[in-house]
Amino acid sequence: MKSKIFYTGEYKAIERKTKNFLNSYPAFLTKHTVSSTRAVGDAIHHVLGENFETSLGRHCREWYPKSARRAMADFLFSDEMDLHYLVDVKTHRLKTRLNMPNLTSVERLARLYQDDTNYYVVLIVAYEIVSEIGVRVTNVHFVPIEFLSWDCLRIGALGWGQIQIANANKIIVNENYSRRRWMLQLCEALLAFYPREVEKVKGRMRHFEKIKREWQEKADIWR
Repeated sequence: MKSKIFYTGEYKAIERKTKNFLNSYPAFLTKHTVSSTRAVGDAIHHVLGENFETSLGRHCREWYPKSARRAMADFLFSDEMDLHYLVDVKTHRLKTRLNMPNLTSVERLARLYQDDTNYYVVLIVAYEIVSEIGVRVTNVHFVPIEFLSWDCLRIGALGWGQIQIANANKIIVNENYSRRRWMLQLCEALLAFYPREVEKVKGRMRHFEKIKREWQEKADIWR
């Protein structure tokens, strides 16, 4: 089912509100935390978890500010059409050479998207350090994963496969993109990815077969 938030361009207004909100929010860092990428990310997560409902405005019918630790999302909400949004917050410090954040497991996403009323949404906050205790948000992306081009995504070798942003400095958004088309592209990417992983596993097996033979030939001096 098409979301009024994403298929009418309303999400762009939410992006602007979120950026302005974060840049006007009272200082929430210290000299010690601002130097830590993880600490800044955690602080932004916390601020958004307590306040993002305001940016959503009339689009938020029900709000669930906290999610389970190992859940796909940091917070959840539903809209007036009874569509369900799982929002995953990612932060990106500018001027880092390469940033490849994990998004979600391909298996979990496939299960989630069996229900057309579910949306897995990525909220990406890009920021720069501007003072001893301050950051400035330069850009906010608030989009369902299917709006992210496969030109800026990759599959990582974790479990069934992990969808990653290839480089957070280069995020490509395809507005109004078809979920069906995107999921078919995901399947094609996985059908190319898995055979390469099989070859890697075969190589590792050959390596440890060699190690095993070496240990079989070694005298047991530890008896």
